[in-house]
Amino acid sequence: MAAALAALDEDRTPERLVFREAVRALLTALAERVPGRSVEVRVPPYGAVQCIPGPRHTRGAPSNVVELDPITWLELATGRLSWSDAVAEGRVRVSGARADLSAHLPLHPGGQPSSEITQRS
Repeated sequence: MAAALAALDEDRTPERLVFREAVRALLTALAERVPGRSVEVRVPPYGAVQCIPGPRHTRGAPSNVVELDPITWLELATGRLSWSDAVAEGRVRVSGARADLSAHLPLHPGGQPSSEITQRS
């Protein structure tokens, strides 16, 4: 996680493996913090999770989807970017009434990852 954030601070793209692990660790943290199956959060090409309690998606395309690029996800999850700014700037694609993560982000206020996530990455 720290290596991915350091690369972003230096205006570089993190190495692919570092980027993937940071994205996946933060997605896992979101799914653990807000368990459920009503919203699918996608960060291609690195991962996707289902989260947030509510009606469960069972067939076809999920009705509540959040999709964003890896840099936007890292910035949102660490508090470097607000949900409202990301949506206003078109950096997040949302569909469905439950596809609003603003109440659950950032996962780490101040941009510093918690020890539980740092240990996974």
